[in-house]
Amino acid sequence: MFDARGLGEAERLIDEWRGTIEERARRALELSSRLARLTETARSPDGLVTVTVGSGGDLTGLDLGEGIRRRPASATAREILSTLRAARTAMVTTVEAATRETVGADSATGRAIIETFAARLRPEDGCRD
Repeated sequence: MFDARGLGEAERLIDEWRGTIEERARRALELSSRLARLTETARSPDGLVTVTVGSGGDLTGLDLGEGIRRRPASATAREILSTLRAARTAMVTTVEAATRETVGADSATGRAIIETFAARLRPEDGCRD
């Protein structure tokens, strides 16, 4: 049986545990919201191709400068893919920073999120020259 002191200690531990869970949930929701709003933009070295991606790495914007017309289509395609890879790589860095600031990059949740995004957004995703 618990005495009054033991019962009080048990209630304190439960309250502490609940507070920890609620704080983790708040941080996870904050991260989820931040990740959903992220975008990254990359520009080709010559400035003729600008690519924007959403947090999932999907192409959300593509801008081609007028000078692109003087290039062969195959060169333009390679430059678009290269710039897309750069934007996706930048997104991984942005996801890492957002994760570090919210749930912590070294937490189990943080590591899982970073690994998932990195696996999905790194150049090995099929986007090659």
